[in-house]
Amino acid sequence: MAATYEEVFENNKKWVSAQLEKDADFFNKLAADQTPDYLYIGCADSRVPANEIMGLDPGDVFVHRNVANLVNNIDLNVMACIIYAVNTLKVKHIIVCGHYGCGGVKAAMQPKDLGLLNPWLRNIRDVYRLHKDELNAITDEHKRYDRLVELNVEEQVFNVIKTVAVQRSYIENRYPVVHGWVFDLKTGLLKDLEIDFEAMLKRIQEIYDLTGELEHHT
Repeated sequence: MAATYEEVFENNKKWVSAQLEKDADFFNKLAADQTPDYLYIGCADSRVPANEIMGLDPGDVFVHRNVANLVNNIDLNVMACIIYAVNTLKVKHIIVCGHYGCGGVKAAMQPKDLGLLNPWLRNIRDVYRLHKDELNAITDEHKRYDRLVELNVEEQVFNVIKTVAVQRSYIENRYPVVHGWVFDLKTGLLKDLEIDFEAMLKRIQEIYDLTGELEHHT
């Protein structure tokens, strides 16, 4: 165990050497202010490294990760991340990215008491409740599981759009645009769920318009 821990620092030195070999100014650039175009909200699963699956470098993606890529309005961590990304970093795109094989989504599908995880996973169970008819009509358990992963992403995209920071910025700047993706662990490919951001924004006008201006700008 200790040897494995020490290997991390050896790997770090090798990584530094590799970066400097490719670009002698790499760390000077990295130390400069970050100007990412993307906010990535993803699952904390160790198999899904955000900027790597996007083919982007450090500094290109502002990242928030938690169990099952949830955007909960009482989670100050994710709310602070969205506000900072939108108001300070001026990101152009916000991506909610789930992944097939998500342990959090699978756990939420099981009728079990999971202790402290219960209130967190209840958010996913609520997604199941909202889409129960569609999900229950899928007889293949694995396909039902995959579909819940997708539906969970869609609902979290909706939650991002409900925030006043996103609404106000889009009114003033026409960005950020919010997207929903799913990462396939078996192929390494990203799937764009092709969520219609403009249509979803219009759907929130009646109840979730926190600026009083959406109706006049969309």
